[in-house]
Amino acid sequence: MIDPREDQAAGLRRLFRRAPPTVVALYATGRRRAHAALQAAHRIAGHSQRVLLLDEVQGEDSLAGVLGLPAGGDLLSVLGGRSSVRELVQPVPGLLGRVPVAACALALPLLDDERRDCVLDALRTLQRPASFILIHSACESAADPSPFALAAPRRLVVAEASRSGATDAYQVIKGLAVAGAGSLHVAVCGARGRADAAAFFRSLNELVRRHVGVPLAWLGELERDELATGLGRSAAEASPRDAEAAFLRRLAAFGNAQAGAAAMRGRQAWD
Repeated sequence: MIDPREDQAAGLRRLFRRAPPTVVALYATGRRRAHAALQAAHRIAGHSQRVLLLDEVQGEDSLAGVLGLPAGGDLLSVLGGRSSVRELVQPVPGLLGRVPVAACALALPLLDDERRDCVLDALRTLQRPASFILIHSACESAADPSPFALAAPRRLVVAEASRSGATDAYQVIKGLAVAGAGSLHVAVCGARGRADAAAFFRSLNELVRRHVGVPLAWLGELERDELATGLGRSAAEASPRDAEAAFLRRLAAFGNAQAGAAAMRGRQAWD
């Protein structure tokens, strides 16, 4: 049976591929996740890039809190003409703005063709002036990504150089691998300097290489380096051998999962 999220994500992926913006699923880790995510958006925007934030995170890690904004109307409210898409864009200095999409992300797999097309039309309108679309995603959702995050061609983990940041980043990367991510970009924030940031990334990369097998591409330090250019390249290009290893490990995991499911069915039949 086809996962309806895959069907919805395929439509979103076609939309994102046809359009000029670079679309990135963004995961920020550590003690100040929302602050790190917003800082990443501003670093990507630079002086000329136009960045739109699709915020599917709710609660204290939502961007609304750090920006001092109300929760705002969700993208889902374009259905039935309850809101125009431009009314939903909350202004953010230096960026195109923020649009809440948490409800839409949950509802999208359940929508019929007409309502889904309405959401896609709204996204087309939103992305026309954008150079980048960042889908702000919750770390806890990495293993079960929304259709928005699943459709994004690129994934960026902003890892705080701390114990909690490293733990969160590893769990996010592991979850994304389970969901089928083949490669990831990583930017380090909160390091004491270049050497500290590089050492943090090397440690994380080695841990991921040994236990997960997903290739990581380092974009550098969030506070000092240019992120937009690096995101324009595929993370898999940085380490093709790791990409092959990730493919084989996922096949192996799939085989183990299938074997386990078969054994369970056999036990149930005997019972």
